Amino acid sequence: MALDDLKTSGFKFVGTRPKRPDGIDKVTGRAKFGADASAPGMLHASILRSPHAHAKILNIDTTKAAAAKGVKAIVTRADFAEGLEGDNWDILENVMASDTALYDGHAVAAVAATSALAARDAIKLIDVTYEILPHVTDVDKAMEDDAPIIRAGTADASVPAGMNGNVVRYHESGHGDVDVGFAAADLVIEDSFRTEATHQGYIEPHACLAQMGTDGKAELWCCTQGHFNVQKICAALVGTETSQIRVTASEIGGGFGGKTAVFIEPVALALARKSNRPVKLVMSRSEVFRATGPTSSTSIDVKIGMTKDGMITAAKGVFRLQGGAFPGAPAEFTAMCAFAPYNLKHVSQIAYDVLCNRPKQAAYRAPGSPMAAFAVESVIDELCRKLDLDPLDTRLKNASHEGTKASYGPKFEAIGLVETLEEAKAHDHYKTPLKPNQGRGISCGFWFNHGGETAVSLALSEDGTAAISVGTPDIGGSRASMALMAAEELGIPYENIRTTIADTATLGYNEVSHGSRVTYASGLATIKAARDAVDKLCHRAAAKWGIDRDAVAWEDGCAVPSGPNAGDFDPLPLADITANMGATGGPLVGHYEASPEGAGVSFATHIVDAEVDRETGQTKIVRYTVIQDAGKAIHPTYVEGQYQGGAAQGIGWALNEEYIYGEDGRLQNANFLDYRIPVASDLPMIDTVIVEVPNPGHPYGVRGVGETSICPPLAAIANAVSDAAGVRLKELPMSPPRILEALDNQAKG
Repeated sequence: MALDDLKTSGFKFVGTRPKRPDGIDKVTGRAKFGADASAPGMLHASILRSPHAHAKILNIDTTKAAAAKGVKAIVTRADFAEGLEGDNWDILENVMASDTALYDGHAVAAVAATSALAARDAIKLIDVTYEILPHVTDVDKAMEDDAPIIRAGTADASVPAGMNGNVVRYHESGHGDVDVGFAAADLVIEDSFRTEATHQGYIEPHACLAQMGTDGKAELWCCTQGHFNVQKICAALVGTETSQIRVTASEIGGGFGGKTAVFIEPVALALARKSNRPVKLVMSRSEVFRATGPTSSTSIDVKIGMTKDGMITAAKGVFRLQGGAFPGAPAEFTAMCAFAPYNLKHVSQIAYDVLCNRPKQAAYRAPGSPMAAFAVESVIDELCRKLDLDPLDTRLKNASHEGTKASYGPKFEAIGLVETLEEAKAHDHYKTPLKPNQGRGISCGFWFNHGGETAVSLALSEDGTAAISVGTPDIGGSRASMALMAAEELGIPYENIRTTIADTATLGYNEVSHGSRVTYASGLATIKAARDAVDKLCHRAAAKWGIDRDAVAWEDGCAVPSGPNAGDFDPLPLADITANMGATGGPLVGHYEASPEGAGVSFATHIVDAEVDRETGQTKIVRYTVIQDAGKAIHPTYVEGQYQGGAAQGIGWALNEEYIYGEDGRLQNANFLDYRIPVASDLPMIDTVIVEVPNPGHPYGVRGVGETSICPPLAAIANAVSDAAGVRLKELPMSPPRILEALDNQAKG
């Protein structure tokens, strides 16, 4: 979708770096996060979770717990709505198990008591009788003929007949004839890769405070990326009308996709209803790891053919994603993203969503794309090594561009992949000589972004300032971006605009803050709402001057006469119009709601230098450069932060982070002491280059930036480590034991 009013230059506010609006609140402690909510007379809740990976729940005896001091309410699955189907049934089953515990950490019952300690003590008194069942936590083993079936009959119509019962979704796409393409290649490489599940690693655990009466009216405060979604789901799960639940999003201490789902909020509401008291529920760190959604673990096969001069003739990928005990692994996204950076005549991609006895996976910045890039870009790198080709030149030769038919179907409009590759080739990083034991890797990455339901209101005050109400929680600087775009349209200082995250009773439905949609979709709605307000300002000015509205223009924050009336009246500043708005027609408010299409796809190229100690297997990232197309950087500092954050998370994913399950199916590293995320000393300064190829679907050319930055790191680091170690690493994370094992296997021949 191309807009006929695309603006790419001449900005006054957009592209500047003003102070972040939430900065002082967050460094002084004034900001209110999920666990900061409180209410008079509130109770504290705790959840009893299954210690088994797979077990039938034969009986739950709450007698002792109910009699314990301070206990005011206990809920089990019987206290939630009945008759749910489809996604709502799956969500409820994940929130509270019915007859079967499907993973280690699956919720079985919950208690509300007068103190957190009393609640924790009470759940220990609940007696649950289990019948332990066979379990499977590995995606490949889950697809074997003798694997225990996690949930029979869950597969949808996409799954071919006769396939293993744990396969619940199937995707196939591509074009051309890969057999013809492989036959034309001078070299074909086929290889297999594995990635382990990783957690988003947000600092703030899930937390909420719920009030709910027997009449079904409820208030809910929670840390979430989508409070409208929370409202809708909670209403279904507790059996009340959506409008009866008002949800307010707190500040969010990190989400990265992991707080797009509902885990504890319906439990708090059910306890509040049963006790007729406010109930606060805060997850422990162990609960976050055991019972919320990490990424999918994967098993991937990739086959690519290439000519001696570096042209890719064909590509094929098979992607198996473990999505936990419920459907929803991003298998289709993995397939769509895998080969998107390349202009391919022959391409095929197949993907499987596979159930295992693990917690239901959740989104993590470009879900599914980083794993695909790891496999595909590793094979391309290996082809370049064996054919003695420059990896950047080879990618440039095959790069997708405007008009390329994507591997998943549509033709790309204006995109910036070529520009990122050219910037990489010209960058000092790519030209700097390496030191001993160091290797260099590059990778491309892709994410497609989307629009989604969005509503924005903009209210002008009598003093000429403005307040924006948006329905998308700020997870990456969107309040600053909205204020900058509104300032650009209104022509008033950024500092005179305040952006507020509205609750569910204030605005129409807004989709979740995910998929790199917010700056695009909410930004577009903000621009349109500001233009609606400007139109009304111009009407007021026209009435004051006694001329037609069409004869009034808006320039630099003022109404000015135009056309035949140009110069007849002095410019009328916004503040002069709003000062008298009560007497000239009432409040001045701009509004816009839509489900916009035209979100621009996004590409990035990363360069990484890694140093490997062959004696210990330890890897150190010594230099890192992110080059990514932002379309238009509304607030460049925030954009750079997104780039750096994605790279930092990618470093952890590539080198350290993984879910480790024991033979009993229980998670072995459910805390930050054992699950090792990178700290500052693990990271180099991450350099950034912002490329701007305007997205024709947004008035200012904006593309989403929050997802794409995590797509190339796994592959770029793997290519760098493989270069430094002299052996191809095919499994993530590339921990010291895995590197030493690869070196040992190489030495043995």
